Amino acid sequence: MNFDQLHNRKGSDSAKWDGVNKYFGEQDLHPMWVADMDFPAPQPVIEALNDKVEHGIYGYPHVPDSTYQSITGWLSQRHQWEINQDWISFILGVVPAISTIIHALTEVGDKIIIQPPVYYPFFGMVEDNERVLSLNPLKLEDGQYKIDFDHLEQIIDNETKMLILCSPHNPVGRVWSKDELQKLGDICIKNNILVISDEIHADLTLNGQKHVPFASISKEFADISITCLAPSKTFNLAGTQAAYMIIPNDGLRKKVDNQKKKQGLYALNIFGLTALEAAYTHGGIWLDSLMEYIEDNVKLVKDFLETELPSIRLIEPEGTYLLWIDCRALNVEHKKLERALLKEGKLALNQGYTFGENGQGFIRMNIATQKAHIQEGLKRLKQVIDSVQG
Repeated sequence: MNFDQLHNRKGSDSAKWDGVNKYFGEQDLHPMWVADMDFPAPQPVIEALNDKVEHGIYGYPHVPDSTYQSITGWLSQRHQWEINQDWISFILGVVPAISTIIHALTEVGDKIIIQPPVYYPFFGMVEDNERVLSLNPLKLEDGQYKIDFDHLEQIIDNETKMLILCSPHNPVGRVWSKDELQKLGDICIKNNILVISDEIHADLTLNGQKHVPFASISKEFADISITCLAPSKTFNLAGTQAAYMIIPNDGLRKKVDNQKKKQGLYALNIFGLTALEAAYTHGGIWLDSLMEYIEDNVKLVKDFLETELPSIRLIEPEGTYLLWIDCRALNVEHKKLERALLKEGKLALNQGYTFGENGQGFIRMNIATQKAHIQEGLKRLKQVIDSVQG
């Protein structure tokens, strides 16, 4: 796979490219925002989808054993997590999964903990479902984000029923250690708190980091948790809308599946199932090559910032292809910087404040793209920073 090869995504109904003007309200922006890649999916996925299209009949799908086996095999091989295929429950995406779980396992008015700065739909999934947000902000110490366990224990009360874990963490790029997850899980068990573990970035670890599935640590953790996964981030398949939940606890699984039934959420579409199975069965070599390329892209950005823009700092990522960049030392009001990036730099980035108040002064940059696109984005970023500082 030649990841440097440029692909024109304009006119392909891409949210990242064709929807950028509508989302940001500016024309002709260079997109480095929403979390999808500018790389084609692995060739075996493309071939499997072509075969399905050529068949010509797109009736209701049946999920074959081979699809379940592709998931169990992938989790065993990549994460040393042995699961029973009966634990798998399919759903359109991780965000719909979180909403479904919240409806199934909590009541209106219950408190749900999230750990900002964090993936912004978490906020909406809690509040839009009439639950109460309970914030346990991450701590930034010596250039690394950490869970504030003391604060976590302080905010838990009788109304606290659930915690949404982002692992690996988007946007700060942490791959939580087994010790950190153990401590978090022990607190949740002690306080009868259920855990939704969003592990959609599980496969995207950098520089030898190892993702540990929360539920794999112990039977006790498996019994209080639901793990949300998908091949979408790993293989650039978000548009196929194929995700799944792993729910080892029979009682929790029955409640979640009953909620899915109430909402009319049944099988995945035939193309999502096809893409998922092909990716997990044949995509390993492609993924290994991808992560080498992403690691090179991280170094490209880091070296540029250190040399050309020493006033802003990259938070060293352990996972994902999303870089969290600290611009607070510029002493520029964040809305002013945002306007300058859009109007002067024509550069579309995710602003840190959208991930929570403690994200203010940061930007998130998507580097799952060709080096030429990154170099263009960095050139625009430097022009804007030089301008606002001048």
